[in-house]
Amino acid sequence: MKGYYKLRKQILKILENKLSKDLHYHGVHHTLDALETSDKYLRHIKIDPEDAKLLRLGILFHDIGFTETTVDHEKKGAEIAQKILKEYNFDQKSINTITNLILATEIPQHPQTLLEQIICDVDLDYLGRPDFYKISDSLFEELKVLVGLKDKNEWNKIQIRFLEKHQYHTEFAIKNRQPEKEKRIAELKNMIVEKNI
Repeated sequence: MKGYYKLRKQILKILENKLSKDLHYHGVHHTLDALETSDKYLRHIKIDPEDAKLLRLGILFHDIGFTETTVDHEKKGAEIAQKILKEYNFDQKSINTITNLILATEIPQHPQTLLEQIICDVDLDYLGRPDFYKISDSLFEELKVLVGLKDKNEWNKIQIRFLEKHQYHTEFAIKNRQPEKEKRIAELKNMIVEKNI
């Protein structure tokens, strides 16, 4: 796939320059973490090298919509990706694959293909990792700004509901992330302070 590294550099530059500093979670660091995480998945899930590049481009683009909006950012990201990929002369099939990868990350996730399953699991990999609390704190900081969430107890309740509804899709994540995610749910439940009205 010609131009991958040039394109990667361009996308990261857009993210670095245009993402709001209020995005404590959805910053360029999250995109880079997701890229690195995808390498771990691809050591266990064998896919074609060209598909792996499409997956990595999907990951690079998956939050680019945040450069313009915090509402339906996946749809905006798909539009931005289509425009840039056409400039790089990607064929329509590859463009469709990448835009579908971006759209698959919308919550609740409903991936239709193996690549979509991988990007969905990579995007929320932290739910079953040791750095869960550090990353969830960054999301709490972001939501304080975006939606005015202030109460940590309320945030923990939101996280429990989200973690209980969330499902991993790949065998790798189900085996290696789900058990730790279950522990996070139990820990968060122990942190909840029930306020008597």
